Amino acid sequence: MKLITTYLIAILIGLTYLLVQNLLNQLPTEFESLKVGLMCSIIGGLGGCIYCLRAVYLNACVRKQWDEVWKPWYYIRPIVSMACGGVSYLFLRAGLLILESGTRSDSSDLGFYALAFIAGLNVDKFISKIEDVAQAVWGIEKSRTASGKSE
Repeated sequence: MKLITTYLIAILIGLTYLLVQNLLNQLPTEFESLKVGLMCSIIGGLGGCIYCLRAVYLNACVRKQWDEVWKPWYYIRPIVSMACGGVSYLFLRAGLLILESGTRSDSSDLGFYALAFIAGLNVDKFISKIEDVAQAVWGIEKSRTASGKSE
């Protein structure tokens, strides 16, 4: 459990460092065109780390139900959350997900970041929503995991 907690805190610190560097425009200029997408991945990862850290203290301290079987989940989840944060950016930019009904000339990227955080925080619901979009737009059936079917 200590190793997992250390890993999650290290990821959280690393993502926070990247976030601050990005906000201070300290990243290399080559990344400028990718700034919002990169921020979405970072913020999605932050959401995932926060979720995992919460799960550690709930399962280890509050419920006293710590189980070693879940170790891979704690290691993989922040990475999946970063990916979901990046994917949320792609779906918003493509217009497949919409944050507000009207267009504003003073709009910022905060909506992108908020959705990225939620996507990282709740990966399962986000993937289910993306599968709903894929089914509506392209007729792609939901995965077996999302639809509750077994293999």
